[in-house]
Amino acid sequence: MTTDVIVIGGGTGGYSTALRAAALGLDVVLAERDKIGGTCLHRGCVPSKAMLHAAELVDGIAEARERWGVKSTLDSVDWPALVATRDDIVARNHRGVESHLAHAGVRVVRGSARLTGPRGVYVEGAGELTARRGIVLATGSRPRTLPGLTPDGRTVVTSDDALFAPGLPASVLVLGGGAIGVEYASFHRSMGAAVTLVEAADRLVPLEDADVGRHLTRGLKKRGIRVLTGARLDDASVAAGSVRAVVRPARGESRTVEAERLLVAVGRAPVTEGLDLAAAGLTTDERGHVVPADWTRLETAVPGIHVVGDLLPPPSLGLAHASFAEGLLVAETLAGVASQPVDYATVPRVTYSSPQTAAVGLTEEEARNRGHEVRVNTMPLTAVAKGMVHGRGGVVKVVAERDGRVLGVHLVGPHVSEMIAESQLIVGWDAEPSDVARHIHPHPTLSEAVGETFLTLAGRGLHQQ
Repeated sequence: MTTDVIVIGGGTGGYSTALRAAALGLDVVLAERDKIGGTCLHRGCVPSKAMLHAAELVDGIAEARERWGVKSTLDSVDWPALVATRDDIVARNHRGVESHLAHAGVRVVRGSARLTGPRGVYVEGAGELTARRGIVLATGSRPRTLPGLTPDGRTVVTSDDALFAPGLPASVLVLGGGAIGVEYASFHRSMGAAVTLVEAADRLVPLEDADVGRHLTRGLKKRGIRVLTGARLDDASVAAGSVRAVVRPARGESRTVEAERLLVAVGRAPVTEGLDLAAAGLTTDERGHVVPADWTRLETAVPGIHVVGDLLPPPSLGLAHASFAEGLLVAETLAGVASQPVDYATVPRVTYSSPQTAAVGLTEEEARNRGHEVRVNTMPLTAVAKGMVHGRGGVVKVVAERDGRVLGVHLVGPHVSEMIAESQLIVGWDAEPSDVARHIHPHPTLSEAVGETFLTLAGRGLHQQ
């Protein structure tokens, strides 16, 4: 079979490429060996955020009782009912994506695919395919594990199967303090588990601003989560449905942590096994990523072969919304339509825990290391009325050039994932604090704290002097 474009992998990067390419009039074949939607839809973003919403409802019952005088109690969590709602959300999204692909005229072939040359792909069950315009690699990633720890889906789990492990454990040890680990630690704590969160770096979410990590740690500890940073796993043993682990901090003596479940969240690795990159003249870097020769087109060293999603190394972020943008770029490139390269500096980064974090642009440390003379302003969310209403702390931090544009915006607190889009535009359009200060934020809202932070930087401080 000959077609214009062959996409290998039906996750967010793959199906967005296919949909956009088809909309531009190209004949598209999408090869997927599992389910359309990939990790994000079936094992990651969507189901985990559904579970975190349920966790937020549980937390709200406690807040209503303890803070607002609403005499509410939590009888129990009906785990099968919670899972059924989550799975219904996933299933409806899955049907929606498949319907979009069918309506767009994308031919979906089921089976494992491998490259046979610069324009050739073999799909099990479908045979040899040839691409006139190009091939798009979108095979995604899998959870990394640690030596000596074999996930069993029950006692030792990865982020891919943590949602599907049976029941709710009474105690959880989470290895990895990035976004995934923090979210799972937050979820299990809301559901009543004793949680220990271990991160090897000196702070949680170590790729984010240091103040973000500090405020996040404070919020998690306030909820009763035991946070150990600068700590590593020395040893772990599994017996009788529980885990016994030895954790070594950067300073002090090792400590033993016992838990019913061990969740390994130490990052993800690109999936290229069975793809036979060599047949097309491609190789990977030392971490298994397929590196573009041209980042403006996400095209590899082999002309006509492009790559999107988790196969990409930094500065790509391994985030679903970045994959959508990468898919649009590649589809438009293959169709000969002018398209802007992905600006990774303006891609929002969000952790959906309680408290949440959201950021866009440079951290203060990154800005200084790049030679910028910066001015920084921070404002606690509790300095505005709506922040007091929520009563969960949090902060707004803005990093700007001394006499120029905004370089980064960093948020910690309730619902900040819904507040970051404004800051994406601020950073992406090279706005200065005075530009933002001209615009009025509604009162009372949490977003008002963002506006107040920029007012102060612009020399027009109202509630913050």
